[in-house]
Amino acid sequence: MSFHKRCEIKGHAAAIYCGDFNSDYLYSGSADQFITRWDINLGVQDKFAIRMNQSVYALQLISNKLLIAGLSSGAIHIFDLINRVEIKHFTQHIKGVFSLAFNDFKNHFYAGDSDGNLSIWNAESLELLLYLPLNVGKIRKINCSLSGARIVLSCQDGSIRVFETNGYNEIYTIEAHKNGATVSVFNPLNENQLISGGKDALLKVWDLENLELLQEFPAHNYVIYDICFQNQNSHFVTSSRDKTIKIWNTIDYSFNQRLDFKDGGHRHSVNSLVKINEHSFASLSDDKKIVIWEDENI
Repeated sequence: MSFHKRCEIKGHAAAIYCGDFNSDYLYSGSADQFITRWDINLGVQDKFAIRMNQSVYALQLISNKLLIAGLSSGAIHIFDLINRVEIKHFTQHIKGVFSLAFNDFKNHFYAGDSDGNLSIWNAESLELLLYLPLNVGKIRKINCSLSGARIVLSCQDGSIRVFETNGYNEIYTIEAHKNGATVSVFNPLNENQLISGGKDALLKVWDLENLELLQEFPAHNYVIYDICFQNQNSHFVTSSRDKTIKIWNTIDYSFNQRLDFKDGGHRHSVNSLVKINEHSFASLSDDKKIVIWEDENI
C-alpha cells in the first residue's frame, strides 16, 4: 500500500479530537465545542452542525441512526440523525468522557471517562446496564473484537484490560506501557493477539492465550494516539503526537510508509484516525485540519 493525500478539510476553529464515518458523511468533534458533518467527496461542511457547551472528546455512530457524543464535562448526548433532534442527555459520568465504542453484536455501547469509570448501555432502550469504577485513571480508548465477544480498554495506569461481553467480567490485565496505555486493538487476523500503543511511543503485540509479549518496537517519537486497519486488515495505520502517521503490515508488523507535513499532513498532534473504506482513511489533528488519505495503488 502507498497512501497519498486526497483532500484537506478545514472549518473547525480549534483542535479536533475525535470523529466517525458512515456511508455518507464524516462527523468530527472539536475543542471549539462543535460537532460538524462533512461531505468528504466535496471536501465541504454539510448543513448539519451541533453546538455543545463543552469540548467534544469522543464520537460514536450507531447504525447510521444515532450519534453519541462524549464531552469534557462527562456528559453524554445522543442525537437522532434522521429527525435531527437530541433524544437523550446523560450525566452518569462527572469527568471527561474520552472513549466511546459500539458493539453491534450485543447492541451495547460503552463509555470510559478520565476517572477510570466504564459504563455499559443498551443501544436500543438507551438504559444503563452496568457502571464499573475501575480505578485505572483515564480510559483513553475502548475497542471491540470483531466477534463482539470481548472489549479492551487502554488505561492511564499503563494497563490494557480485556473484558468478556456476556457478564462483563475482566478476564485479562496486562501491564503494557510505562506512563500510560493510549490505544489497544484486537488483531482482526488473530483475535488472540492485541496491538497496543502508549505514552512510551512503543507498539507492542500481545498473545492473549499465554499473556506473553510477542513483539515490541519504537514506532513514533511521542505518544501513539490511534490505530486504524486498512485493505481487508492487511495493514494498519498509527497516529501520534509527533505529528506523523505511519503504515504497518498486520502480518509481520513491518513498517511500510510514513506520512508527515511534507506529504501534505499535519503540523501538530494527530489525535484520531477514522476509517472511510478499505483503501482510505481520515486523520484529525490539533492543527484544526482533517486530511483524507487514499491508497494510490487502487
